[in-house]
Amino acid sequence: MESDSTSKIQIALDGPAGSGKSTVARRVAKALGCDYIDTGAMYRAIALKFIETGLFHKLDGFADGRENTLQSTPELTPELDLEIDHLLDTTGLELYTEQVILDGRDVSEAIRTQEVTRRVSQVAAMSAVRRHLVKMQRAQAEGRSVVMDGRDIGTVVLPETRYKFFLTASLEERARRRFLEFEARGFSADFDTILKDIAHRDQVDSSREDSPLVMAEDAFRIDTTGKSIDQVVAAICDAVEKLRRGEAPPC
Repeated sequence: MESDSTSKIQIALDGPAGSGKSTVARRVAKALGCDYIDTGAMYRAIALKFIETGLFHKLDGFADGRENTLQSTPELTPELDLEIDHLLDTTGLELYTEQVILDGRDVSEAIRTQEVTRRVSQVAAMSAVRRHLVKMQRAQAEGRSVVMDGRDIGTVVLPETRYKFFLTASLEERARRRFLEFEARGFSADFDTILKDIAHRDQVDSSREDSPLVMAEDAFRIDTTGKSIDQVVAAICDAVEKLRRGEAPPC
């Protein structure tokens, strides 16, 4: 990793669920000698805490039991606002290359369950959560060469970086990847359910009021459908090197 603070590389990888961001980001970080920051794991960890503390039950009750109603970030009661703020302020969250530590315990596997996956878009749609985690993400990136993946990295977290990429893939391809990921982790999975969940999350992520999923105007779009991880990683690394030399990347 470069020691000159003026030449730090900060790479933003955005895109919808299942586009391959996390896998690609880890590989790009390793190839370029950067630190990898999995911002999606942060939202998943908070979603897990909402589940474990029973906060989702209160939120669902407030929303008359309708699933995923927090996509529109309704105005909550002062009591619920305070409870959410207290939960965020008292949560310990540490990220390492292969570990996510929530309140002192390793939740690296627990945050990848289907239940957390279905719930995380609700948490991500909440302005209080986004403000809290964006502040944390910016602090972690300051003065470091990093690769960050998420949905608002290039537009909100690191808007000044030159290295912005937007990964996408067909809905079916993204559902297939998520299905195989669940199976590899030993979780039961149903392809049609996953397909429906991802389509719903696309709608939630792109329509939320706070930091919606959009491609930054100066980002480079890469469709990963039918491409191997190696091909996508090579394309990004090549583009980064060209940008550093002042050349226009091909992607």
